[in-house]
Amino acid sequence: MGFDNGMIGMRIKKAREGKGLTQEALAEHLEVSNAYVSKIERGKTALNLDTLSKITMLLEQTSDYILTGADTSSADYMRNEIVEMLQGCSAEKIKLIAQIIKPIIEYKE
Repeated sequence: MGFDNGMIGMRIKKAREGKGLTQEALAEHLEVSNAYVSKIERGKTALNLDTLSKITMLLEQTSDYILTGADTSSADYMRNEIVEMLQGCSAEKIKLIAQIIKPIIEYKE
């Protein structure tokens, strides 16, 4: 299973902003460059385990959430993941996705 570095970066950015931290502050806590944090948040570079561990501690997030978006402490964790995936999609893509999932939702077992 591969990880989507873009989604990982987006979750880190969201968690960082939720804590009121700048990229510079996060970089300082991690003892890395601001450019490295920027690359992680833009999905341009993968995390190593040491950095992931530090990020989860600093941002008070689970590694499951950072890597997969699964926040199993929430009953709606899959709903949240879907909403997160839709962020940044064009209106055209969202319309296509809606056309695909509507029959699934309306399907009566």
